[in-house]
Amino acid sequence: MMNIYKFPLMKTFLIFLSLLFFLVNVGCTKFDPPTDKNRPLTAEEKRKKNLAEGKGATIGSILGKGSGTTYEFSTSNPMWRASLETLDFLPLTTVDYSGGVIITDWYSENSSNFESIKITIRFLSNEIRSDSMKIILHKKICNNNLKCNTNLVNNSLITDELRSTILRKASLLQKTDKEKK
Repeated sequence: MMNIYKFPLMKTFLIFLSLLFFLVNVGCTKFDPPTDKNRPLTAEEKRKKNLAEGKGATIGSILGKGSGTTYEFSTSNPMWRASLETLDFLPLTTVDYSGGVIITDWYSENSSNFESIKITIRFLSNEIRSDSMKIILHKKICNNNLKCNTNLVNNSLITDELRSTILRKASLLQKTDKEKK
């Protein structure tokens, strides 16, 4: 009896023949994708379905009549403008209207070079209310060797005074804006 696996040509031919048989059988099967009976077939049906689901665009939505969202620019937000006017004597590190944050750089008066403060204001809302902003105050104290300690200041008197100053300016700015209109 002859051993067919000893001949490399015969082995290659058998592998090729089995691969061909496999591919022909797989290729001959019909692929039938699942059909959705609710799927619109015409362009008109697709348009109506997209509009019903809120995916489409209408003339009213393009012109801004169908949207309940309002976008304010920083110049029209009195809280933002009042905060910048209040902190205008300080060097600012980060001013991000879209993120709703103002961060000052470390500031020290001329008399004390070893103490400096940093103010962070986070806006939680555009409304002129005391709870619509969070004010964080840090104090850095350095010794003669310029070793510094930074601490969060929990002095509510300072933050409340700053908050009330900003709120007063914001309400005045809002009042003058209404009078101009």
